Parts: sequence; C-alpha cells; structure tokens
Amino acid sequence: MSRRPAVAGQFYEGRGEALRSQIEGLFKSKMGPGSPPKQPGSEGRVVGAVVPHAGYVYSGAVAAWSYSAIYKDRRPGSFVILGPNHHGVGSGVSLFPEGTWETPLGAASIDDGLARAILKTSSIIDKDTEAHAYEHSIEVQIPFLQYLFGGIRFVPISMMLQDLETATEVGRDIAKAAKAEGADVVVIASTDFSHYVPPDVAHRNDDLAIQRILAMDAQGLFRVVEEESISMCGYGPVMAAIEACTAMGAKRGELLKYATSGDVMPMREVVGYASIAMVRG
Repeated sequence: MSRRPAVAGQFYEGRGEALRSQIEGLFKSKMGPGSPPKQPGSEGRVVGAVVPHAGYVYSGAVAAWSYSAIYKDRRPGSFVILGPNHHGVGSGVSLFPEGTWETPLGAASIDDGLARAILKTSSIIDKDTEAHAYEHSIEVQIPFLQYLFGGIRFVPISMMLQDLETATEVGRDIAKAAKAEGADVVVIASTDFSHYVPPDVAHRNDDLAIQRILAMDAQGLFRVVEEESISMCGYGPVMAAIEACTAMGAKRGELLKYATSGDVMPMREVVGYASIAMVRG
C-alpha cells in the first residue's frame, strides 16, 4: 500500500533536489534555527513536538525549530504523527496501517508493528486510509524527517473528532501501545494556531493556547480554545500528544519559536505558527 503525495508542488517543492534546497533554506532563514544539524544527539529528552503545517513558504522556518530539536536530541525508533482532518472524510480517528508514503525525497515506511499495537489497544482509533488521501497536515511533516534522518518509520493518525474525551483516549492509547512494543517514539502534533485574524488578536489568543501547552494541560487547552473561540485547527492532535507524552514521561513544554504569516509578508489578517518541544525533566 503506497500513498502518493497530495500537496507536493503546492505546499512544498515537488522535485527532490529542489525540496532539499528549500528545507535547507528554511533552516538558514532569518526565522529558522540556523544551519541544519549534522549529527543526531543521544539525550532522550524530547518526547513530542507541536509543529505547524501550512505551506513551507509561510510556516516551514517555524517547523524547522521542532525538527532541529528532535534531531539534536536523538534518532528515535519511530514517530507517531497526529494531524487534524481538514476534509471531513474517513472515520473520526483514522490510522493509516501499513505500506509507505511517497514524497519527492523517497518512501517513508509505516511502522506496521506499532500501528497494529495502537489499533489493538484502542477502541476509538480505526484502520482507515480514506481520511489520509488528500490531507496535508501529516504529509508536510514527512520531508523534514526524511531530510534529517533519511529513512524513517512512522504511524499517521488523522483526527476529525477533536473533543477532549477523544483526544485523551487517543493519547493514552498511543502511550500504552508504545510501552507494550518497547518502542522509542516521538509524538508529533500538527497544527496551526489562529487563522485569519489581526496580528494582535493572533498573538494574544495564541499565547493563551501556548501557555496551556507549555504546562502540559490538555483540559486547560480545550477550555481556552472553546472560551476564546481560538481558530486553532489541530487542538485535538495537540491534546492527544500532551496526554501521550505525559504518560511517556514528559514534564513540560518548551516554546522554540512563534511567528505568524505576517512575519513572512505584510498582511492585515494572519495565521499563527508555533514549534514546541515536550520534554522530560
């Protein structure tokens, strides 16, 4: 089973060498973390990360901060990537169970053993490929991982349901399955923050959400998103990642970078982006 890329040539460069050059440029850009790291570390502090998923020209430099932090920390055995379902197709929580995902940088392999363990553990996550066919929120993360790590193994989970109860269950099931498999997993939550609001509103509202993430407070994040009507598209994946990472030993979040689309080019209404690491200790 092989998934072809849905947004190559749109959200990011569609040819291999051009994509490598684009990603390198994002690291080195004024909003990026600097030159791409050369060697993976061996610390084991990073359990998860929050990463944006807009077109690379807007959010790629912010995303590079999370991937730099992961790579400098270690090479994990597998990644679980959670993203929102923007298209409204497929099941409420959809896991792509086996095979590969193609990008211009090659094939990324599904960790089918971990995928089976998650499906066995969970009563709410369904085996489903339909939700992933045209969804970009997970796809745009893969080239960053391939650029840094080469071959990777991962489990993609698309969330149409983003209520607190669902997210809590999904997160805890991921942690249980990883423990049962003895897997060294990094959990990635794909989300953008405020959508198409004035910059001051984006900064205010996004900071409210980010503070709850830094505190590893999934319930608080859900409450502030609801009460302040924050147009954050992937709060469910983030809540699930908080629950999974907490169960796997993460104690706090670290804000690596925040910016908006208005930092890339002037605009009256902006979209917010953040990279956040969830770490032990």
